[in-house]
Amino acid sequence: MRAANVLYKGDSAGILTQKDNGSFHFKYNGDWLSDPLKPAISLTLPKSQDEFYSETLFPFFYHLLPEGANKRIVCRTFKIDKDDEFGILLHTSKIDTIGAVTLQRI
Repeated sequence: MRAANVLYKGDSAGILTQKDNGSFHFKYNGDWLSDPLKPAISLTLPKSQDEFYSETLFPFFYHLLPEGANKRIVCRTFKIDKDDEFGILLHTSKIDTIGAVTLQRI
Protein backbone atom coordinates (compact mmCIF):
# COMPACT_ATOMS: atom_id res chain seq x y z
CA MET A 1 0.00 0.00 0.00
CA ARG A 2 1.16 3.52 -0.82
CA ALA A 3 -0.45 6.77 0.25
CA ALA A 4 -0.13 10.51 -0.17
CA ASN A 5 -1.55 13.61 1.44
CA VAL A 6 -3.46 15.58 -1.13
CA LEU A 7 -2.77 19.26 -0.57
CA TYR A 8 -4.87 22.11 -1.93
CA LYS A 9 -2.89 25.35 -1.89
CA GLY A 10 -0.69 23.76 0.78
CA ASP A 11 -3.53 22.65 3.08
CA SER A 12 -4.28 18.97 3.59
CA ALA A 13 -7.56 18.15 1.83
CA GLY A 14 -7.48 14.35 1.95
CA ILE A 15 -5.60 11.11 1.45
CA LEU A 16 -5.03 9.24 -1.81
CA THR A 17 -4.18 5.58 -1.30
CA GLN A 18 -3.15 2.81 -3.67
CA LYS A 19 -4.05 -0.57 -2.18
CA ASP A 20 -1.96 -3.71 -2.70
CA ASN A 21 -4.40 -4.92 -5.38
CA GLY A 22 -3.70 -1.74 -7.41
CA SER A 23 -7.02 0.00 -6.72
CA PHE A 24 -7.17 3.63 -5.60
CA HIS A 25 -9.10 5.28 -2.80
CA PHE A 26 -9.53 8.96 -1.98
CA LYS A 27 -11.05 10.33 1.19
CA TYR A 28 -11.41 13.94 2.29
CA ASN A 29 -10.18 14.92 5.77
CA GLY A 30 -12.90 15.71 8.29
CA ASP A 31 -11.58 19.24 8.86
CA TRP A 32 -11.71 19.92 5.11
CA LEU A 33 -15.30 18.68 4.87
CA SER A 34 -16.49 20.72 7.85
CA ASP A 35 -15.17 24.01 6.44
CA PRO A 36 -17.71 25.44 3.95
CA LEU A 37 -15.03 27.72 2.48
CA LYS A 38 -12.87 24.77 1.40
CA PRO A 39 -13.70 23.65 -2.15
CA ALA A 40 -13.76 20.20 -3.66
CA ILE A 41 -10.39 19.44 -5.25
CA SER A 42 -12.16 18.43 -8.45
CA LEU A 43 -15.64 18.37 -9.94
CA THR A 44 -15.21 14.60 -10.27
CA LEU A 45 -14.34 14.31 -6.56
CA PRO A 46 -17.04 16.42 -4.87
CA LYS A 47 -16.85 17.04 -1.14
CA SER A 48 -18.36 13.98 0.51
CA GLN A 49 -17.85 11.87 3.61
CA ASP A 50 -17.86 8.83 1.34
CA GLU A 51 -14.59 7.30 0.21
CA PHE A 52 -14.08 7.40 -3.56
CA TYR A 53 -12.89 4.19 -5.23
CA SER A 54 -11.37 3.42 -8.63
CA GLU A 55 -9.71 0.39 -10.21
CA THR A 56 -7.26 2.79 -11.92
CA LEU A 57 -5.74 6.13 -10.97
CA PHE A 58 -8.53 8.71 -10.80
CA PRO A 59 -8.63 10.78 -14.02
CA PHE A 60 -8.12 14.00 -12.03
CA PHE A 61 -4.79 12.73 -10.66
CA TYR A 62 -3.83 11.01 -13.93
CA HIS A 63 -3.93 14.37 -15.70
CA LEU A 64 -1.27 15.71 -13.32
CA LEU A 65 1.25 13.24 -14.81
CA PRO A 66 3.99 14.34 -17.21
CA GLU A 67 3.83 13.06 -20.78
CA GLY A 68 6.23 12.24 -23.59
CA ALA A 69 9.85 13.28 -23.14
CA ASN A 70 9.18 14.71 -19.67
CA LYS A 71 7.77 11.37 -18.51
CA ARG A 72 10.78 9.50 -19.91
CA ILE A 73 13.19 11.85 -18.13
CA VAL A 74 11.35 11.45 -14.81
CA CYS A 75 11.29 7.66 -15.13
CA ARG A 76 14.97 7.48 -16.02
CA THR A 77 16.06 9.97 -13.34
CA PHE A 78 14.12 8.37 -10.49
CA LYS A 79 14.30 4.78 -11.82
CA ILE A 80 10.51 4.44 -11.97
CA ASP A 81 8.76 1.97 -14.26
CA LYS A 82 6.91 3.87 -17.00
CA ASP A 83 3.71 2.03 -16.06
CA ASP A 84 3.90 3.00 -12.37
CA GLU A 85 1.57 5.99 -12.58
CA PHE A 86 1.28 6.47 -8.83
CA GLY A 87 5.07 6.31 -8.40
CA ILE A 88 5.53 8.94 -11.09
CA LEU A 89 2.80 11.08 -9.51
CA LEU A 90 4.47 10.89 -6.10
CA HIS A 91 7.74 12.19 -7.56
CA THR A 92 6.38 14.87 -9.87
CA SER A 93 3.53 16.41 -7.91
CA LYS A 94 5.38 17.40 -4.74
CA ILE A 95 5.90 21.04 -5.60
CA ASP A 96 4.97 22.13 -9.09
CA THR A 97 1.70 21.06 -10.69
CA ILE A 98 -0.80 22.68 -12.97
CA GLY A 99 -3.35 24.03 -10.54
CA ALA A 100 -3.61 24.14 -6.78
CA VAL A 101 -3.20 20.44 -5.94
CA THR A 102 0.09 18.83 -4.90
CA LEU A 103 0.80 15.46 -3.27
CA GLN A 104 3.06 14.59 -0.40
CA ARG A 105 4.05 10.96 0.16
CA ILE A 106 3.09 9.55 3.54
